[in-house]
Amino acid sequence: MEIAGSGLQRLVNAIQSVSVDDSFKQVRFFVAPPNFGLAASFRSDSSHQILAQHLDEASLGASTGFSVPEMAKSFGATGSLVNHSEHRLPETEIESLVSRLRKLEMVSVVCAKDDHEVGRFTKLNPDFIAVEPPELIGSGKAVSKEKPEIIRGSRATLEKNRLSYSFTKLLCGAGIVDGIDARASVKLGAEGILVASGVIKAQEIEKKIRELAQGLIDGERQGAG
Repeated sequence: MEIAGSGLQRLVNAIQSVSVDDSFKQVRFFVAPPNFGLAASFRSDSSHQILAQHLDEASLGASTGFSVPEMAKSFGATGSLVNHSEHRLPETEIESLVSRLRKLEMVSVVCAKDDHEVGRFTKLNPDFIAVEPPELIGSGKAVSKEKPEIIRGSRATLEKNRLSYSFTKLLCGAGIVDGIDARASVKLGAEGILVASGVIKAQEIEKKIRELAQGLIDGERQGAG
């Protein structure tokens, strides 16, 4: 509920403030509000992008009650999460949604529970794959500390398939709460992070976003370890 109603605008304002700061111009920012808030998150001057939390593989027209990609795009969404651990999908549906989003020139962020799923989803060539062990989500125990081998394994899988599937970038999530976690994730092979409670439950949201963004920059500067 921290981002319900006016809380969502608080989050959007914080992300906008950080994303226009020259100190973080190398960081790409996305906000994934509840689908009810897609339109409310859109600003014509935004330097961040908007992702739906979930979209349905339903046709335009007779689709009452479904979140349709084309409709989400009309309300300002530039992409969507697909197969989040809290909303898992059959692989055939994941494949169809990634293809549909690509045709609409929208970003696909496919979530995977481990490096084995990363291997399967790499063949779909989404824009991003976010590896998130479900048991660590919201736990405050970062995957970079608890299961670093998952990030390393996911990175190795992407590199192995790089020539055939060249576009996908690796994100990691689950339990990331500070800049140290963000830096460690990048050093292990991730190219970004997917974070929820670590930001929205923070006392000072903008300060937390800045901390995480700086962690990503520091991790890239220090290189893989």
